[in-house]
Amino acid sequence: MSILLTDAERNALTGTLPDWSLAKAGSAIERIFRFKDFNEAWGFMTRVALLAERMDHHPDWSNVWNTVAIQLSSHDSGGLTKRDVRMATAIDALLP
Repeated sequence: MSILLTDAERNALTGTLPDWSLAKAGSAIERIFRFKDFNEAWGFMTRVALLAERMDHHPDWSNVWNTVAIQLSSHDSGGLTKRDVRMATAIDALLP
């Protein structure tokens, strides 16, 4: 089980992960991704799914046509951890 981020660590995420925002009263981070079409969105989701399997950390997400919404939280720890930050950073690295 991972250790929850401190308030200072959560607040610093705006500099580390500027495209992500705090959600669920600071217990998760989220980001909305928009693509050209459904095919690009689905391809991105496939890459994230493979990444999630490798990292053994699976996002809460949804897809509507060209939009993918991802929310990250470490459920076993009860909130936001460094594991979520690593996952968000890895997801961002999948983008062109």
